[in-house]
Amino acid sequence: MGVETWLLLAAVLVLLCVYSKWRHSYWSTKGVASPPALPFLGHMQSFVCGQRWLHMDKFYRQLRNHKIWGLYEFFTPALMIVDPELLKHIMVKDFDHFADRRLFGDQKGSVMSEMLANKLGEEWKDLRAVMTRTFSSGKMRGMFHLICEKADSLVSFSLKKAGKNIPVDMKDIFGRFTMDTIASCAFGIECNSLSDSKPVFIEKAEKFFNIRGLRALKMALMITMPKLHNFLGLKVDNPEIEFFTKLSKDNIAAREKGGRRGDFLDLLWRRKLPKMISALEKKLTLVAQSVLFLVAGYDTTASTLAFSAFLMAKHPQQQQRLRQELQGLIKEYGSVTYEGIMEAKYLDAVLMGPPHVADSSMAQFWEPARAGGMRTSRVKPRLTGFRIRESVWNVRLHARDYDLSYVSAQRDGSLTWKQ
Repeated sequence: MGVETWLLLAAVLVLLCVYSKWRHSYWSTKGVASPPALPFLGHMQSFVCGQRWLHMDKFYRQLRNHKIWGLYEFFTPALMIVDPELLKHIMVKDFDHFADRRLFGDQKGSVMSEMLANKLGEEWKDLRAVMTRTFSSGKMRGMFHLICEKADSLVSFSLKKAGKNIPVDMKDIFGRFTMDTIASCAFGIECNSLSDSKPVFIEKAEKFFNIRGLRALKMALMITMPKLHNFLGLKVDNPEIEFFTKLSKDNIAAREKGGRRGDFLDLLWRRKLPKMISALEKKLTLVAQSVLFLVAGYDTTASTLAFSAFLMAKHPQQQQRLRQELQGLIKEYGSVTYEGIMEAKYLDAVLMGPPHVADSSMAQFWEPARAGGMRTSRVKPRLTGFRIRESVWNVRLHARDYDLSYVSAQRDGSLTWKQ
């Protein structure tokens, strides 16, 4: 290449660096504390390289004395909320201004775009109302027998493994149990992963959750730069999504002929969706919610159960206390019942503990100016004398759970919230 070409490339590189520097000056112009950002990546280097699963927590520890502080997800400003009083305003008092979630940038009409998590404003409100009624106590009681069937299979499978007196991967076992339950309750099929070495349902799910390489890059673009993602015409949908989509469509066709199982898909199919939704859109909406059931429930449930088992093994006294509670309820009701499970307070405490140990979730809210129309007129929030625009508001849940400003360490190593 000639000198002119090298000079042109150098000029373009300099301009890109200047642009990156300018985009990463947003928080400094607002007087908000922010760690030094890498060119182009912002504060996403650990996430992109897969070096840390809690890539934001290190920044929390650095800036925990600030009520708010800013980060950059590539070029997108992200405001981290630490102050408890401000959190109350966002999550309770002013929640109507922050109801919308971060958007995924998939094209309209795709399975991803029709998921509840990707709906805004009135669309989200209407669909959420339908979903909420589907998960009422009465409807959950109706699906309880499906869950019990899978729990019985889990017990039999675990006893068989225990009889061999060899180490077992409990995360794998609970993952199979979770997948069997979701397959039955959401897709209306029996995949029997606790009796089959590797059924196709499990293989497809594992591939779906294995986000690496080009797919990881497309996912990062979809989350942090949805406009660019759509402009490039990228799609995150993959053969695994198509597999679960076909399963849902086949089951919907069976429901149209009158078949009933009392599962999630059956309940949602018989629910009245908003009038503006056509028959074709209704089918796509049902498919999307079934896939969302898998996305939201598979790894979260399996991880919670695995960590619960791990903690019970480390704390035999608490394990015995839980066993006594459950044995008492079985004696009272004659068997494992929905009503008995709802009364199991210590069981609830045991299952609510692991998310604080291993949870990597982050509550995220679009700032109202970008969130879309939950209301026709919105009040733009002010913060420390200025307005925050075009950013995402974040609450780092896991980091707060380990912040000794808010929790107290007990002798047994557990953490309890300060009053």
